[in-house]
Amino acid sequence: MGASKYILASFEKSAHERSDAYRKRISTWRKMRSIERAEPTNPVRARALGYKATKEFIIARVKILKGKRVRPKADLGRKPGKTRKRVEPGRSLSWYAMQKASRRFINFTPINAYIAGEDGSNKFFEVIMRKK
Repeated sequence: MGASKYILASFEKSAHERSDAYRKRISTWRKMRSIERAEPTNPVRARALGYKATKEFIIARVKILKGKRVRPKADLGRKPGKTRKRVEPGRSLSWYAMQKASRRFINFTPINAYIAGEDGSNKFFEVIMRKK
């Protein structure tokens, strides 16, 4: 087996077992802003999705709230703007992460995204972006 298979296996193992390093990483991410420029935590997965360690590529870590909460219904009359869900039910959370990252980094286009971790209320995605 090559080194990349061992790295990928160890990353999956730490994510499933919730090791101390994983928990510490997630707790520090929770305190950061919702969109941060970062180095890939899982370089094997990033390279499989098209990332290269050059100046044209960056990784953006995006925090997305888990769940698709339905807003409470408006009271006292008809309010059409308040009857929709918070997010579109057909879209995945990784799509929202890519859109959020593209609004923050205007000169870059999102290529792909993968999950970097999650806690009780947030999912953290790493979005691979390339310079326009």
